Amino acid sequence: MLCLGIESTAHTFGIGIIDEEYNILANERYTYVPKPGFGIIPKEAAKELENNAENVFNKALEKAKIKMSEIDAIAYSKGPGMPLSLKVGANFAKMLYENIKKNVYEVNHCVAHVEIGMLTTKLKDPVILYVSGGNTQVIAFVEKRYRCFGETLDIAIGNALDMFARKANLAHPGGPKIEELAKNGKYVELPYVVKGMDFSFTGIVTAAIKKLQQGIKLEDLCFSLQETCFAMLTEVTERALVHIGKNEVLLTGGVAANKRLQEMLKIMCEERNAKFAVVEKEYAGDNGAMIALVGMLMHKSKCEPTKTFDIEPKWRIEQVEIKWK
Repeated sequence: MLCLGIESTAHTFGIGIIDEEYNILANERYTYVPKPGFGIIPKEAAKELENNAENVFNKALEKAKIKMSEIDAIAYSKGPGMPLSLKVGANFAKMLYENIKKNVYEVNHCVAHVEIGMLTTKLKDPVILYVSGGNTQVIAFVEKRYRCFGETLDIAIGNALDMFARKANLAHPGGPKIEELAKNGKYVELPYVVKGMDFSFTGIVTAAIKKLQQGIKLEDLCFSLQETCFAMLTEVTERALVHIGKNEVLLTGGVAANKRLQEMLKIMCEERNAKFAVVEKEYAGDNGAMIALVGMLMHKSKCEPTKTFDIEPKWRIEQVEIKWK
């Protein structure tokens, strides 16, 4: 039994193929890169994803060594995400359905990031720090749903790093460039904004940009931006860990690749006698394999397939009933 997953929430069109034993047979993708100095332009991104969708699909079939007719189920990212990009994936799922008439499942993008992290790290019941360009949340599984225990009040951590990087004329995505420059930086004070179990990044980014314009060294600001934002994320993750009484922490999402964030969380977990794991780098960013994984979980647990091919740009993780746990 094979499930094909389609990811298209923002800048990436991904196709993943997974079997019923949860072996990932293919994980192909195309990623749109905006022009220097610009963020993602929604209309441009959607057009690029649409233009490259068929090529990614064919590469995935070739990698998995299967034909379209061998697919038993289809899954696509319904949301959350950018509406125009989401529509590309929904339309592609509809096209496949019309060709092979197999069940199609609507997947929550955030749930997929969590599940691929659980699969690749073998954690059982962690507190999850989910960090990406569009989402930043502290999550845990409670009473048949993934519940949000803390989240950003404004922009996501990935978006915050990208905003600062654009002002510093660094290439997109900004996170890896900031991480590299931070290795030679020293601490400069920036606002630290944790409000209860939530956090805010816009004020920190604004302050960092002002200091950049005042002539503070870029390396120092990259170091300070990371230290401040990651300390905030670690604090809230630690609070959730203690509050819920779990003993595992999973770091997932595109920003999970950052070594300094990993280091901070690892130290915190060691102090709390908790197990810490990071999603494999291949599956940290947006990808089709994670959508295929949730599609297979839904298919095996007899979830209701869709016939509408809708999108839901603001679909929250706690709105999803997790029937396979």
